[in-house]
Amino acid sequence: MDGRNRHRLLAALGLAALLAVGGCSGFRGSGGSESARDSSAVAPAGGPAGGNNADAGGADAKAGAGGGSPDLRVDRRSIIYTGTMRVAVDDVEAAARAAVTTVTGAGGFVGGDERRSGDADARAELTLRVPADRFAGVLEDLAKLGRQQQRSVRTDDVTEETVDLDARIATQRARVESGRKLLARATSIGDLVTLEGEVARREADLASLEAKKRRLADLTALSTITLTLVGPDAGDDEEETGTGFLAGLEGGWKALVASVNVLLTVLGAVLPFAVPLAVVVALLLRLRRRGRVPVAQAAAGGPGAVSEPPPVPAARSAP
Repeated sequence: MDGRNRHRLLAALGLAALLAVGGCSGFRGSGGSESARDSSAVAPAGGPAGGNNADAGGADAKAGAGGGSPDLRVDRRSIIYTGTMRVAVDDVEAAARAAVTTVTGAGGFVGGDERRSGDADARAELTLRVPADRFAGVLEDLAKLGRQQQRSVRTDDVTEETVDLDARIATQRARVESGRKLLARATSIGDLVTLEGEVARREADLASLEAKKRRLADLTALSTITLTLVGPDAGDDEEETGTGFLAGLEGGWKALVASVNVLLTVLGAVLPFAVPLAVVVALLLRLRRRGRVPVAQAAAGGPGAVSEPPPVPAARSAP
């Protein structure tokens, strides 16, 4: 074999070796990528890929389990707190001032103040607005003003309503923007008038939704407490009703007293009209009686009766 043929043979062998090495490496690379994808698919959330993988894995788990359900954490929810409290105190005015000081110190304000002066039966009803995060603490401070007689706390979760309002507001804003763009491209008077009315209607709907959102934001940011302060002699609003003979006797006596009070009230209201009415009726009866007297006397031939002329004797005949 000469030198030229030897070089050709070596070149062919080298080319075959390169092709074989390239195929093996390609096969290994594809297999490695497939295995890498498989391993990434089943890798745990806290793997070495980075610190944020845990949060991402948790979010994926929530999305997969709840199908996009809202966050259930309390600090992320919109909750309206409303409380009512009745406290018996020795001095209603002093307790009311202390309650106002407590609320303003917590960052709230007085929404309503109605008081009734008196010594032992004095009463004050305050409507207090306090930040939601200070609601429980303010309730406890108000209960220490005297003897707590009644407390009621109500919560209203408006998270879904808030989320729905946000979505509706975003959609309505997009509709307003599209209407304004169409209005800017209007070419005829008819289209201009029609589009102006449509844009005005959409803006009114958007303003209504935004007002509802502000109202919800106010109710969730500031809780409402209705505080009633009463004097020491005031009884509880909710007294237990007794049973038995004595309880029935007491109830009957109260009903009788209430009926007599109602009757006296009606009599007092009618009496100013009854006196002049009685005088008028008496005068009418007297006049009627006077009109009947002459008629009766005339029928009986008494005084004042009209006398008839005596009868004329008949003429005697001649003898």
